[in-house]
Amino acid sequence: MDIFSKIDKFFGPLGQYMKQGHGYYMFPKLEGELSNRMKFMGKDMLVWSLNNYLGLANHPDIRKVDAQATADYGLANPMGARMMSGQTKYHEELEGKLAAFAQKEAAYLLNFGYQGMLSIINTLVDRRDVIVYDSEAHACIIDGMRLHFGKRFVYPHNNMENLDKELERATKLVEKTGGGILVITEGVYGMVGDLAKLDEIVDFKKKYKFRLLVDDAHGFGTMGKKGIGTGEHFGVQDEIDVYFATFAKSMAGIGGFVAGSKTVIDFLMYNMRSQVYAKSLPMPMVIGALKRLEMLQNEPEHKDKLWEIVNALQSGLKQKGFDLGDTQSPVTPVYFKGGATEGTQATMDLRENYNIFCSIVAYPVVPKGVIMLRLIPTAVHTLEDVEYTINAFSEVKKKMDEGKYSDEIAEMYVE
Repeated sequence: MDIFSKIDKFFGPLGQYMKQGHGYYMFPKLEGELSNRMKFMGKDMLVWSLNNYLGLANHPDIRKVDAQATADYGLANPMGARMMSGQTKYHEELEGKLAAFAQKEAAYLLNFGYQGMLSIINTLVDRRDVIVYDSEAHACIIDGMRLHFGKRFVYPHNNMENLDKELERATKLVEKTGGGILVITEGVYGMVGDLAKLDEIVDFKKKYKFRLLVDDAHGFGTMGKKGIGTGEHFGVQDEIDVYFATFAKSMAGIGGFVAGSKTVIDFLMYNMRSQVYAKSLPMPMVIGALKRLEMLQNEPEHKDKLWEIVNALQSGLKQKGFDLGDTQSPVTPVYFKGGATEGTQATMDLRENYNIFCSIVAYPVVPKGVIMLRLIPTAVHTLEDVEYTINAFSEVKKKMDEGKYSDEIAEMYVE
């Protein structure tokens, strides 16, 4: 059989919808300056789909530093992997400042967050070890575990009673294999916005011997008094053994970092294949990240504005009777009853007639009969944006409740 022949039979769980959704629901092109208002298919849109939490993506001070660093160094500098020829004082400076901010002994820069998390897991465990992880773990965690030749046990999302049972199972197994246990969780679950119960997970260290790896992509910069992350929010940052965060959210950049004890970070530096055999993070991105971190640390007004918008949006939606699930973070899921048809038509109505761009999430990410429209508030949104959006969502909900969305009447929502 030709290896490509199976493509004609099944284009993948997302690819099967390509003909209906490409360019509109999937791979849409947002154009213009990165902000709360951009263009989509030639129309001005109020955008709630960018993880630009602190509004740094298009901040003039950031743009100036990015531009100057690019002019000074270009995008090729440094050439080669860091272990061979790509090490610079700026990479080391950024790692030192990230470690200090994350309250860890050391940190190591990563070219990409997804690739980095995958490789962290692959490097830390061997076939004797057991991974225990949350059922709602991000795809990068799942893919990292696929490289693991040992056992892995899953517990239902945030179910601490079941985590207890899985840790007991894992403990019995490693007593036989001579390995160790790695517990993996996200800090903020980026799809629905709820938090891992890090304080309760850490408490299990009194009963079991394990190390804790936290993917805090959505918590870094947004959670905790100083923006250190979900660990700071719960007061357990020092109990997180391996702390991971990305630059792609609050830092509005590319790359990420992992932080922990100096011994662990040194081990990762010399053994993470995704970094050992990959070109060093380009200089403009490193220098730009230094500026972003400086602003994150020294200008709390960005996080304060973010939470002003978050609180106004979430409280306003709840007052109108909307179900936001268990979010405790800026991520704002809005749940409706209905199927894919109702969801896509509601999304189209919002974009075409209300000029609101947000993301739709349907089965299998959420249960059948449920639609989720996901809003990401940022520091560049305004209270006027919030009020307009709440009113628009109220009108859309009324239409959905009245059964006005269907394939037959889709045309009426396109001007």
